[in-house]
This record gives sequence, C-alpha cells and structure tokens, in this order.
Amino acid sequence: MALRVTCSENWLRFATPEWVKSAGAKGTFYEFGKGPSESGGSWDPDFGDPVFLEKLDRFLSVMAARYDSNVNVAFIDVGSYGLWGEGHTLMSSRVPEARAREIIKQHIDLYAKHFRQTLLCVNDDMAGHDKPGRHFPETDYAIAKGLTLRDDSILVQPPPRSWYHAEMAQEFWPRWPVILEHEHYGSSKANGAWGDGSLLLKAIEDYHASYMSIHWWPRVELNENHALIDRINRRMGYRLQLREVSWPRAVVIGQPFKLSSVWANAGVAPCYPGGFVTLTLKDDKNGLVAVLSDEKFDVRELVPGAAGAVPLRTNECQIVIGQVAPVTKPGTYTVWVSVGQRDGTPRIALPLADDDGQHRYRLGAITLREK
Repeated sequence: MALRVTCSENWLRFATPEWVKSAGAKGTFYEFGKGPSESGGSWDPDFGDPVFLEKLDRFLSVMAARYDSNVNVAFIDVGSYGLWGEGHTLMSSRVPEARAREIIKQHIDLYAKHFRQTLLCVNDDMAGHDKPGRHFPETDYAIAKGLTLRDDSILVQPPPRSWYHAEMAQEFWPRWPVILEHEHYGSSKANGAWGDGSLLLKAIEDYHASYMSIHWWPRVELNENHALIDRINRRMGYRLQLREVSWPRAVVIGQPFKLSSVWANAGVAPCYPGGFVTLTLKDDKNGLVAVLSDEKFDVRELVPGAAGAVPLRTNECQIVIGQVAPVTKPGTYTVWVSVGQRDGTPRIALPLADDDGQHRYRLGAITLREK
C-alpha cells in the first residue's frame, strides 16, 4: 500500500479539519478554478501558518509511529501542500510562487523528520505544472533529502501535452523508484488523451517508472486494456532474468568449480533493493545441503535498457561445496537458484518455473564426489 494525506480538496469544505482553523490557523476560502473567494465552498489553510504547521507536525509524528518502517508501506507522499496533495494551488488558494517554494521546503522537512525509514515522494507540480527542465529548487531540495518523484498528470491532456516532467525524472530514477498516476481513464478517453493506450507505456519508458497508480474502476480499465497492461507489467520497475547458467555435472567435494551465468534486467528501472545470486543444493528429502552466495555480484548493478535491447551481464564465480561443511556427503543433488540476502535467504521472485514456494527455482542437478 501507499499513503497520501491531503489538506486541500475542492469537494470538501474543510479537508484540513475545521478545528485547526478554530485553533487559530489562518487560511482562505476559495472557489475551485477561480481562486480565493469569501463565498467559496472550500477552505485552504495558509500552508506555512505556524499553527497549521504545529498541528501537521504532531499528526505526522503519530502517523510515523504507526507507519514508518512498516514493510507493508511502499511509499508515502508529501501530500500536505496544495490541492489534492499534488503540490499546486493554481485552482485553489493561489499561493505566490516565491512563498510556495519556502513552504514546500518546510513540509518536506517535517516528513523527513518523522519518516526516516519509509520512502517519501514529492509531486512534480511542486516545481510548476508545466515548466520544462531537469533541475528546480523544490525538486533539488527533495533529492537532497532523499525523496523520490511522483507525477500525477499522465494523459490528462491530449498529445503533445501528455506529460511534462520526464526530463525531471532523470534526476530521480537512477536512485529511487519513480511513481506515476494517469488521468481518470474515462475522462482521458473522452478528451482524446488516451488514444490507443500506447502513450501510457511510453510514459513508463520515458520516466523509468516503478509504480503506476490508476484512476478509474480497475476492472473496467483492465478488461479494456488487458494486452497493454500486460506489456506495461513486463517493463515497469525492474525485471530480473536469468538468461543462461552452467556448472559442471560432477564436482569434487572441497574443490572449487566455476559457475557461469548470464543476467539481464528487462525492466526500465534498477533493482533498487539489490540482492545476491545464490546457488542452493537440496537432497532427495528437500533438505538444504549447501547454500552458496556470490557476494561480489549485486543485481542492483544490472543496467536497464530499451525494450528489445536489454544489456546482458555475464557473471562467473568460483564455488566450493563442502569446504566449511566436511559432513557433506557424495551423491546427486538438485540445484536451485535464488536472489536475496548475502546469507542466501531468498527475497526476489524470478520469472522461472519450479519455484519451491520460497523464491528458489530448480535448475537441474549436480553430482558430488569424494577426492
């Protein structure tokens, strides 16, 4: 799951609770799309008001106590600034650009203060809705604080304005997963922005995206775009592939032998968590006989490439079975491959058959002989 807590919604009078206003936080009513208006139906806080920031600080401290480092949370948005949490106020309270820049930094600081383990992200619109470019004060500040990027404006407008900040994303994706969200599917189709859907895949490619948040009834979108979504899922994020692997049919216990393998990352992004290739031997009762990791090869190093031109990496390592376990007996054992922790614990699923249920995949067999 992922979380965004917002403080400004055009369909609510008080997205920020009214008791915050009653406690003395300044703000303004606005008319959606037209700006501040005393007769407007929604209230925006002054996002830099000390009372508002104090209440936000306390809220985030409790939220972080529950969710920071929670393994079930993929990322958390800095969603407390701007309409819908997207970092813009053009259609709401219209905060001046210079002041907005300083307020955004305050909000980033509050999230970074409380969420020290969980990935945080900022919205591209914090730097401006449609400004082209790679570097902006707001996003450069986010990078310095270790935050990644989210862009919620994919296919909102027809081509050539299908998105604006793929160039900005180039500063983020080599380090952290980039997050996208497309326009409401029905609306995107209605205004001619969706087309045949191929632009959605192009956005994944251009941004090197690892997540895509959808707008619409998921089943409807899937049923009408099944082939497209299959293609996207084969490219989005990282996709580790073991293309070739070889080892001797028989080896001598305690003697080194060569394991050769060819790997690829067929996705658009690095394997951010990383992992080490491990060879596991099992006996005929499914017991673990040997767990041997190549700690010199981290799959985080696999470089993603364009579809149809994925770089391959050949890795060779020396393996010794029985060197530190002299009770290893001669015989024929099944060979399994996995990717995970340095100690051999599997962590990452691979697109291979014969999974043992713990992300180890059967490759074949090897015979161990005595000297």
